[in-house]
Amino acid sequence: MDQVLGQVLRNAVWERLDMLSDLATRADAQSLVSVARSELPRLTEGWRAMLQAHEPDERGDCPTCSTRWHKCKAPCSVWQVAHEHLVAGGLAPQQTAATQRVPGQTRVSPAETTGRHALVNPRRPAITA
Repeated sequence: MDQVLGQVLRNAVWERLDMLSDLATRADAQSLVSVARSELPRLTEGWRAMLQAHEPDERGDCPTCSTRWHKCKAPCSVWQVAHEHLVAGGLAPQQTAATQRVPGQTRVSPAETTGRHALVNPRRPAITA
């Protein structure tokens, strides 16, 4: 059950990101201003909450990424991605949604979906690109 709930939550987040990307590329100026006013504060708070969870401890380890047996030194991958997208993004080459790869994200074949981000049958392995 936890796996299904996790997939439902992930799908909802991917759908929301897709919707915002679509709005950013297709909406008129007035709609963009409205979306920016409502969504930018939510997105920045989301980044802040995620980054707070990955703040290094007194030893310089990321408490979220570290395990008992493997310590992850700061900056962890979450901070690196945040810097890449929020600070250095203008310097990095831009990728289209079709070529963009997110670590840990699986790609599924059309036969395994019933929608844009449909549930994946947990008994069948996802096809990764």
